[in-house]
Amino acid sequence: MAANDSYLPAAAGFAAPGGLTGWLSGSRHRTAVNLFMVVVLAHWAEHVAQAFEIYVLGWKLPAARGVLGLPFPWLIKSEWMHYGYALIMILALWFLRAGFHGRAKTWWMVAFGIQFWHHIEHLLLLLQAQTGHFLFGKAVPTSVLQLVFPRVELHLFYNTIVTIPMVIAMYYHLRPNKAEQQEATCTCAPESRPLASAGV
Repeated sequence: MAANDSYLPAAAGFAAPGGLTGWLSGSRHRTAVNLFMVVVLAHWAEHVAQAFEIYVLGWKLPAARGVLGLPFPWLIKSEWMHYGYALIMILALWFLRAGFHGRAKTWWMVAFGIQFWHHIEHLLLLLQAQTGHFLFGKAVPTSVLQLVFPRVELHLFYNTIVTIPMVIAMYYHLRPNKAEQQEATCTCAPESRPLASAGV
C-alpha cells in the first residue's frame, strides 16, 4: 500500500452512502464541489455587480442587469431561470452533503437550510409569474421578504448568506481535524497536510 493510500475512503473504513449521494461523496467530490463553488461564486458576483451598477454607477433599476444580463436581458426577467438556479442550488447542496463531516457538514447544512427558504421565495415568484395572480395586492410577483426589502437587495442578501457558510464549510473540509479525517469519504483535503489535533 502506498503511503498516501491512508487518505483514501476505503482505508478510513467508512462506507459511503449509495446512489448519487454516494457517487458524489467519494473520489468525485472534489471536482463536483469545485465546479459547484465556481457557479455559486459567479452567481453571487452577478448580484454584487448589479448592486454596484445601482449604487456606485447610479444606473436605474431596469438598466442594472449585472454582467451577463447586459447582453442577455431575459436572464434578469425570467422567473424560470431564477427558480431553476435556486432548485439546482438546493439539489447540489443536498447531494454533495455526504462528503462533508464534522464542522464542515454543520456549516454546509446551514447553507442548505438558508437556500431551502430562498428556493421557497423563488417558487412563490415563479407561481405568481405563471398564473398572473400576485400576492399581497402587488402589481408584480412578490416574495414574502420582499414586503420588507427591495428585490435586488434581498436577493443579494440571500446569495451572500448562503455563500458565507459554504465558504466556511469548504475551509473546514480542506482542513479536517483528526476525527473528521477519519470519517472522510473523499480526497478533497490535500494528502500532504498533516493531521490536525482533534477539536481544532
